Amino acid sequence: MYNKFLVEKIIKNALIEDMNYGDTTTDLLIDDSSVSEAYMVAKESGVIAGLYVAERVFKLLDENIVFKVLKKDGTLVEKGEKISEIKGSTKNILKGERLALNLLQRMSGIASASRKYADLVKNYETRIVDTRKTTPNLRILEKYAVGVGGCYNHRFNLSDAVMIKDNHIKAVGSIKTAVRKIRENIPHTTKIEVEVTSLKELEEALDIGADIIMLDNMDLDNMKRAVEITKGRAILEASGNITLERIKDIATIGVDVISVGALTHSVKAMDISLMMMD
Repeated sequence: MYNKFLVEKIIKNALIEDMNYGDTTTDLLIDDSSVSEAYMVAKESGVIAGLYVAERVFKLLDENIVFKVLKKDGTLVEKGEKISEIKGSTKNILKGERLALNLLQRMSGIASASRKYADLVKNYETRIVDTRKTTPNLRILEKYAVGVGGCYNHRFNLSDAVMIKDNHIKAVGSIKTAVRKIRENIPHTTKIEVEVTSLKELEEALDIGADIIMLDNMDLDNMKRAVEITKGRAILEASGNITLERIKDIATIGVDVISVGALTHSVKAMDISLMMMD
């Protein structure tokens, strides 16, 4: 769910970026008394996410604008379907149009991609999760959209959990050294994840008691062997070069989690338009 304070901060900063001294075109063309009706429409099929955010864009500009949601977040819509209706100050509808669409399109694109991945593993216990490969300052929105699409969130930021990656290991010398040093300084509630690239490193991470082990860029045979070696002693996460084409094969192996950076880092925005009524 949204942290409303963070969402409003994102929107306010974006509005300042878009019109730090107002909207020259709209302010000179449109009378203050002008009232219009408009609607948002899907220009392609996809999963909607971010309608609350779109509504807050308009409400922060003008609390009197009426924003009627026609399709709830998580709804699969087809091309041509109306998503929302908007009524109020013509000036403020025009000023909020692009930002509301930018956020809604981005979030709906992520939700649509997430739904494709989630549908492929719906008959398995494996979870598809996102990564920190998000748009700077939009992470809370993008991770919300991942959940709307049916996938799950990994850590939100570097403070959430311990994740010892390859460069950390190189910096301190070994997986065991890294885990021991970390364990001396974290609360008992904090889990430790370790990235491994080989079965030898997997054994080392298991011996030192890592809670979660990320199998980085392993082929299917090595992942299968890793599941057999681990025997439930740690949560296994598959990561690296994960595509829609590979996702089902990986899920059948029995890993617990598959992390997919493509859910957020290179997703295509969904095509949505705002149309003013005559």
